[in-house]
This record gives sequence, C-alpha cells and structure tokens, in this order.
Amino acid sequence: MSKVFHRSPKQSLPVAVAGEGIEIVDSTGMRYIDASGGAAVSCLGHSNQRVIDAIKRQSQQLPYAHTSFFTTEAAEELATRLVASAPQGLDHVYFVSGGSEAIEAALKLARQYFVEKGETQRRHFIARRQSYHGNTLGALAIGGNAWRREPFLPILIEAHHVSPCYAYREQRADESEAAFAQRLADELEQKILELGADTVAAFVAETVVGATAGAVPPVREYFRKIRAVCDRYGVLLILDEIMSGMGRTGYLYACEEDGVAPDILTIAKGLGAGYQPIGATLVSDRIYQAIVGGSGFFQHGHTYIGHATACAAALEVQRVIEEENLLANVLARGEQLRGRLREHYAQHPHIGDVRGRGLFVGVELVKERADKTPFDAGRKLHAAIRREAFARGLMVYPMGGTVDGKIGDHVLLAPPFICSERDIDEIVSRLSDAIGGALNAA
Repeated sequence: MSKVFHRSPKQSLPVAVAGEGIEIVDSTGMRYIDASGGAAVSCLGHSNQRVIDAIKRQSQQLPYAHTSFFTTEAAEELATRLVASAPQGLDHVYFVSGGSEAIEAALKLARQYFVEKGETQRRHFIARRQSYHGNTLGALAIGGNAWRREPFLPILIEAHHVSPCYAYREQRADESEAAFAQRLADELEQKILELGADTVAAFVAETVVGATAGAVPPVREYFRKIRAVCDRYGVLLILDEIMSGMGRTGYLYACEEDGVAPDILTIAKGLGAGYQPIGATLVSDRIYQAIVGGSGFFQHGHTYIGHATACAAALEVQRVIEEENLLANVLARGEQLRGRLREHYAQHPHIGDVRGRGLFVGVELVKERADKTPFDAGRKLHAAIRREAFARGLMVYPMGGTVDGKIGDHVLLAPPFICSERDIDEIVSRLSDAIGGALNAA
C-alpha cells in the first residue's frame, strides 16, 4: 500500500515513468496524450532537453541561495525578461513557488500598499463567482469556487463576489456584448459603493476563467470598463493569469488581448512548464515605490522564493517559447482545436458551448441544448468523461459545478504549445469517443 497521501487516497493511480513530447508513459507502457498539460502546466510538453540542461547547469553552479542574503543571476535575468514584455507599468517581479503563493503575495501586497499610504481602512477584496484563485486560505477566500470553499468557510477571511463575465450563461438574448460588459461593470461599482468606496482594496479576476467554469473568455471591452471602475474609486486591479498566462492564450500575458494593464498580475503554471515549481507576482512601480518609500520592506516571504534552479528553468522555458515561435503555433492550433470541436459538435444535442482562447479551450455539456439545462449533478458526467478519456490514453481536465458550483459539467483542454495539426486531430477524435462513451453509460 502506498505511503503517499494522494489527493484521492481511495483511487489507485498508474505510475508515470517517462514523458516524451506531448505524451506521458506509465509503468505498463501505456501512453497518454497530455491534452490538459496536467493542469495547464506542461506548455512545452515533457523532457525538453534545453530546459533539462539549464536545470543541470544551475544545479551544478548554485542550486539555492536564500533571498534574504543573496540575489542570483537567474532570478535577475528572468525578472528583466518578464518585465520587458509585461503590460505597461508592471515593472517589478516577486518570485514564489506556485499559483496559490502568487495570489497570497498579491493580496498581502495590496493590503500593505494601502497601509503604507495611510489608507488603513481599505480591507475589502471583491472577486467573481465561479472563479478559482488557489487553495491556500487567502486565495480560497477570494475565490468563487463554491464546493472548494464550503468545508473551510468558518476559517476564511471575509470576501465579496460579483457576477462572472460568462457570456454563454449570463448574457441576455437581447443584450449586446457592450451592454453586457457595462452591466457587469455597473454591478462592480454598486458593490464598491455598498461596501464603502474608501474601504475596498482590490478587485481580483482571472483574465480567462480556468478550472471552475472551463476557459471562459471575457467579452470585448469588459476589462476596459472594469479598469475604469477601479480607477474611479482608487481600487487596485489584480489579474490572475496563473492558468491563462505565459502564452496559453497565444499572448505571453492574456490581458494583452484585452488592452488593459492591471496593478498586480499573477503567473505560475506555464512560467516554468512543470520543470520546476515556480510562480510570480508582477507589481506596478506605483505599488513598489510606496513600499520602498514607506517601511522599506514587503512584510512577506517564503523559504523558496526566487529559487535559483527554478528561475533558471523558467528562464529557459521562456527562451524556448520565443526562439521556437511557439505563440504563433498556439494561435494556429487553438483555432484548429476550437474549429474542429465546433464542426464536430455543431448538431450534437448535449454540447452547449465550445469556447476559449489559444490552446485554452472549454467544452460545456448540457442535457438540453435549446435551453442550456445542465445534467443532474448526481450523474457526475465530468468524472465519467475523465475516466473514459484516460482509458483511451487521453488526459483532460473535466470539472462539475460549472454553472453555480453544484450543477453543470465541462471539459478543459490545455495541450502543450508544441502540438502539431495531427496531434490536435487525434485529441479531438479521442475526446469525441470519450464523451460518447460517458453519455452512453448507464
């Protein structure tokens, strides 16, 4: 019996022994196409020799140095690279070990910024329903994933939630995209006024919603209108690009496509592509200078922040993405993936929506296509699709509770940036068989 405390201890897991390109191989020789990148992590696929060599070089030279004593060339170069392509005003990078840590750092930084400014009454955080920002307590508190939050509600900090920009479910039939975006911006403004405009610290949102609702992109102008509301009341805008950032949507930073720059932006997953644990919080110079000119230090930290080997791995990942022109491939293969899925499911009675950006794609399943009625939650259709796909050698990222945290099913796809046209066709074929198998099961 395994001594590992697995996520689902009752589940028996195959043993992964190798990774080659977009596939993972288990101890029996079974090969699995990693069509979800694990959890939208493995953007370069598996066993990229350039990244492995970069890790070896850094480990041989200096694997680790505590950041209260030293900086490293790897961390400095990675930060410079990230800032050079970041949205305007994001001039500083705080390295962490993953997505939840990046969000925790963002929340604490937002609070300390206002403390440094003497606005100590600013304590409220607003986020959106059907969002996910991580599993640590602060991140879980602001997140809108109901079933993840529920067991821990008594120990979570107070947070507030407004409607998501979920056009398939929330946009009215008689409502234009512009009107929909304005309605959501007005809702945020009303929430700020309800709480007290001078008591709100930040609004937190995933640029493209990830696991909770399945690659839900914002409508055009949504974030511009949200940015305007935040600016009107001095509220910070924190964008969570832990899943959607670092090229996943075809842009290094997903918010580039929306034409907005946040005050704080979080990244992880695709930053290091799974080769080492790493995340980062990018910060505007305005916030940075308030800290530097105030107390002089950020009252936060973890043992492994700015880890030299992790930074070296992430730096090489970003070089590979640029030098091999992978963002262009993400855009092309993403168009192909969504196009193939929409064509294949054009008349399917149980596929309600195919959505996303780049190689970040969601497929939402419904019992009744005409009125978007979801399947009964007790059927656990998403879990059945996962099993059927895995049995066919396909890794996907399905989730239940798509609509409100209780009902609804979707499948999230986030294949590696290195996918070929043939790979995409094979993913669609295996997924189609898996969904068919799950729907036909008793």
